Amino acid sequence: MIRRTVHEGWQLSAVGGPVPEAVAGRAVPAEVPGSAHLDLLRAGLIPDPYLDRNEAELAWAHRADWRLATTFTAEAARPGERVELVFDGIDTVAAIELNGTLLGRTANMHRGYRFDVREVLRDGDNELVVTLFSALAHAERVERELGWRDRAYPHPFNAVRKMACSFGWDWGPDLQTAGLWKPVALERWDSARLAGVRPLVTVDPDGTGRVEVHVDVDAVAAADLSIVATVDGRRERVAVSGDRAVVTVLVPGARLWWPAGYGEHPLYDLRVALLAGEEEVDSAQRRVGFRTITVDTEPDGIGTPFTFVVNGRRIFAKGANWIPDDHFLTRITRERLARRVDQAVAANMNMLRVWGGGIYETDDFYDVCDERGVLVWQDFPFACAAYAEEEPLRSEVEAEARQNVARLTAHPSLALWNGNNENLWGYADWGWPEQLQGRTWGLGYYRELLPAIVAELDPTRPYAPGSPYSPGEVHPNDDAHGTRHEWEVWNRVDYTRYRDHAPRFCAEFGFQAPPTWATLTRWVRDEPLTPTSPAFLLHQKAEDGNGKLDRGLASHLPVPESFEDWHWATQLNQARAVSFGVAHFRSHWPRTAGALVWQLNDCWPVTSWSAIDGDGREKPLYYALRHAFAPRLLTVQPRGGTDVLVAVNDDDRPWASEVSVRRLTFAGEVLVEVRLPLRVPARSVAEVGLAEALLTPTDPEAEVLVATTPDARAVHPFREDRELAYDPAPLTAEVVAVPGGYRVDVRATSFARDVAVLADRVAPDAVVDDVLVSLLPGERHSFTVRTTAELADPSALAGPLVLRSANSLSAVLT
Repeated sequence: MIRRTVHEGWQLSAVGGPVPEAVAGRAVPAEVPGSAHLDLLRAGLIPDPYLDRNEAELAWAHRADWRLATTFTAEAARPGERVELVFDGIDTVAAIELNGTLLGRTANMHRGYRFDVREVLRDGDNELVVTLFSALAHAERVERELGWRDRAYPHPFNAVRKMACSFGWDWGPDLQTAGLWKPVALERWDSARLAGVRPLVTVDPDGTGRVEVHVDVDAVAAADLSIVATVDGRRERVAVSGDRAVVTVLVPGARLWWPAGYGEHPLYDLRVALLAGEEEVDSAQRRVGFRTITVDTEPDGIGTPFTFVVNGRRIFAKGANWIPDDHFLTRITRERLARRVDQAVAANMNMLRVWGGGIYETDDFYDVCDERGVLVWQDFPFACAAYAEEEPLRSEVEAEARQNVARLTAHPSLALWNGNNENLWGYADWGWPEQLQGRTWGLGYYRELLPAIVAELDPTRPYAPGSPYSPGEVHPNDDAHGTRHEWEVWNRVDYTRYRDHAPRFCAEFGFQAPPTWATLTRWVRDEPLTPTSPAFLLHQKAEDGNGKLDRGLASHLPVPESFEDWHWATQLNQARAVSFGVAHFRSHWPRTAGALVWQLNDCWPVTSWSAIDGDGREKPLYYALRHAFAPRLLTVQPRGGTDVLVAVNDDDRPWASEVSVRRLTFAGEVLVEVRLPLRVPARSVAEVGLAEALLTPTDPEAEVLVATTPDARAVHPFREDRELAYDPAPLTAEVVAVPGGYRVDVRATSFARDVAVLADRVAPDAVVDDVLVSLLPGERHSFTVRTTAELADPSALAGPLVLRSANSLSAVLT
């Protein structure tokens, strides 16, 4: 088979809708894959959508129609030859014409399309035109036909098969994209092609790796066709029967693929060849990994667990939710994905949940996760809304699910197919039954259609009907059953209330903060910059977001007056809140078997729940997660009316150590010290009782409890920061130039909590090796800052707005 991309010579022009005069009547060069917004931006016809308040000024594009056109040269189809025009992804509502002939119409971003062009293709120049219609207008028409269904946001994103967050979310812009977002190609063949290659990979009880390759063949005419599959030098051949074949390759003693933190992640090359007689006419390559994966949902004395089991071993899922890494998807490169997943692994994560308001993630994303041992929980793209189960949606849902389940089977990182995000919860609690008045809302997808497709095409993986989800007649967000989303914290109650529940698996929880200073000031240029300045507010999408930030802050930290202090305080409070939740959930293993933070990344510069902001910079939360997800964790937790020391050992080696537990003053005077033996089996949790003298401070505003081993430390003040008698200036620092950047040597003269070097305030590319390091009096710590900048004044890295701590916020009260 010959595949030739059709990516050159495209032109974009507006053909309908309320288009500004500067855009109307213009044809501009277009990139494929690409997006109309990006084409207009490159042509200088629109401002950057992410900058200041430009998002609002581009709302006209919601109702614009576009024409994408190109001319390509080709040969007409020869007798007996098949020729197809293939669109891997169209965003979203489109009509496709070749040489004036309508090939078809599309209304689904999540699937590909193939058009037979044998009768249309001609020798020489061929004109290809794709007309892209307003997805919003289309969705409104479908909603009128099928009836209104509730959703989390104003636009009817649930009435069209398009990335839901393209219509805006509580962390994302309302910039409704349109374009050819995946490759376009002309494919031609004479005898047959591989129409589908679907490897199902398992491990036999004796350790033999089994690759069962299901192949679909598109043949021009009856022929002697066979399939040859090769893995690790082992080759098997079978004849094609009809249009299908199944060939199995066994790999004795296969090396197992393990999640990050549990072992290596070896990958094997799979090659599949289609032969006509002895001539190879088509081929495909995949990479596979040998492992087994299930989810334990066998009822126990508590309720219903939700525990991932990989290669027979129970896994605590440490990770985060994943959203598209850029609202404009075609800007996301493999290198960018690798960077982001590397950041997740460096934060001790082993799982990412691809959230249901985005996309079926790309093969690049899955390749990167395969290589790094990151388990992927993939939602089907349904989120926070009721979805009609009638045409024209139902057939599109089935087509997209079949394509994507088959596409992703080879990836060992894929751990779970999940039916939806929060829709079962929505039906239970958000008043849907009354609003629907008997209309369908998606349950048939989640309970029947999608599990049937997974069972047929990918039986090697588990399926869950939704998240949150509880089996049987139990409320879907019950903490004793299945998966839970914890949003009372952030929305209504203080973050210490995470301790109200010990869920079986917490699939979403989080707290907001603004992006890093360099990201914020690059994209928001209000003068003055405040939490209520116009552009800042446009980059805060959450309902009452700033109010929740301020209320969440007030219980814990001094309320700042300057914007700089507010920025640091809200970032610190986010880090504290989420790491508090992580430590609580981890301390309840094996009852609680997972903690997936909302969210790892951002799709643009915004105040959000992310640990990594829209420019890829790591917020203080990121470092807090790295500490809280560390293989060995010490944390003080309430048990039975008193506090105990909980030691979490997420390592294959037993943790045998001595723990020093001290109560000391902020000035460094040790009031009580106890040394206790610590014995924690591999992948286990142990509780260590603490003497009353350790837990009863003489001066609770000026004392701290510290537990230390060579592997971990827990720091436990007896009051909230706003009540503590901190020295507001407890640090001295020296900055030294080193290869690749600078070293900031810090010494504490008094207890200094959560010391940070906010290096991006000095140089936008500066990255520090650690943040949120608490120091006792007399302790020293060196922060390494990597930057390409040669600073005229390196001491700026120790300036009062750069070298921060919780103590520095107490200065606003003095």
